[in-house]
Amino acid sequence: MNLNKLLMLVLSITFISREALSIELKYQNFDALSTQQQSVVKSWIEYGVLASENTLGPLSQDYVPVKLKPRYFAFEPVPWATVNRGNPDGIELHFNRYAAESTLKKDWTLYHEIAHLYHPLLNYEDFWISEGLATYLQNITMLENGIISYHDFKNRLWSGLSRGKQQTKSKQGKLSSVSSNMWSLRAQQRVYWSGVAFFIEAEIALKSKTPSAPSVAQLIKQYQLYRKDPTQDTNHFISKLDQLSHSAVFTNLYRKYIHRKDFPIITRTQIDQLRH
Repeated sequence: MNLNKLLMLVLSITFISREALSIELKYQNFDALSTQQQSVVKSWIEYGVLASENTLGPLSQDYVPVKLKPRYFAFEPVPWATVNRGNPDGIELHFNRYAAESTLKKDWTLYHEIAHLYHPLLNYEDFWISEGLATYLQNITMLENGIISYHDFKNRLWSGLSRGKQQTKSKQGKLSSVSSNMWSLRAQQRVYWSGVAFFIEAEIALKSKTPSAPSVAQLIKQYQLYRKDPTQDTNHFISKLDQLSHSAVFTNLYRKYIHRKDFPIITRTQIDQLRH
């Protein structure tokens, strides 16, 4: 074997090892797809998991069940998805079986649901934390893996926060109460984006203490080492983030947010301060 061929082989092996997933995916209902569709869907989901691992690190579970719900007709590439909590946690994806691979990879839904796997199941009144975190991390993951630009990242955050602020006018009450009844109230915009505002504030507060402070994404990556704790709940989660960041930022913000009836004030200047 000549030197050029040997070099190409080494580079190929290195590329494959870097692209290898650290976790096994166990597909359900895979045979409902044609061979070509299976290839597209498998590539899409592995791409999403790899992008999430690049930003948030390996998940602290042995494998991920992936329940596939292909649709013959849908206005969106992924009209609906959810996390199925269990042992282990998994994801359920309702998607257009005819969507192109590139279209699926640009859709935000998969990154959002994978992000949910990085935090424990929280109480109903704290869904604003879990949905806000997943929404925030979904955008960070898409940015850091080149799926969206920094300009798009900032605009997505600003547009979402504006929707949350607008809906707060009609979905009134304490955030914890609105969060508990999010589905019946149809208050997703207020709940999700109040949570995003929480993590933006935390991000900025950590940065103000020291420029080298870990980002929210880095803290979630570190948190994976503690996911096997059976006593996980909101207090445990928030306390662990404080412990990992050597601060009281998350606890102080949490105590403020659960009682608030207004929408948090986040400016464009603050969004520009985010370190991504």
